[in-house]
Amino acid sequence: MAGEIGGEDPLYLDDLQVGQRFVSKTLLVDEAEIKAFARQFDPQPFHLDEAAAKDSLFSGLVASGWHTAAMTMRLLVETGLPLAGGIIGAGGELSWPRPTRPGDILRVESEVREIIPSRSRSDRGVALVRIVTLNQRDEEVQILVAKLIVPRRP
Repeated sequence: MAGEIGGEDPLYLDDLQVGQRFVSKTLLVDEAEIKAFARQFDPQPFHLDEAAAKDSLFSGLVASGWHTAAMTMRLLVETGLPLAGGIIGAGGELSWPRPTRPGDILRVESEVREIIPSRSRSDRGVALVRIVTLNQRDEEVQILVAKLIVPRRP
């Protein structure tokens, strides 16, 4: 059905509540994909070569933080945050407290922190959402506090 994300009915700003939580399905982090992403977008040795990575700050191969962000986005879009009109960012604060490694199984947990109806555009508003990407050990590998543009119910 048009407008649906991940099979759920899309949510409008009017449907959101502070404290509302969403949990995505999981995604297995593949070593070949880590290297492919790195070759194209972040060609640093600790993303590309196990031997070089072993002698790095990370003591082993790790995904680029930008790859973790891209995987997070995929999980959000497919099963994690069913917003009407899609997930449209207007800024945010991003951190990577731990590296993402080959074999990690990621999931994303999101919580609505604030809802701000627009004063100048009655058809939309901003939802401030804390989006945490966790591995299979429940360790945070990415934290994003995002300002998302969300349409109001027509």
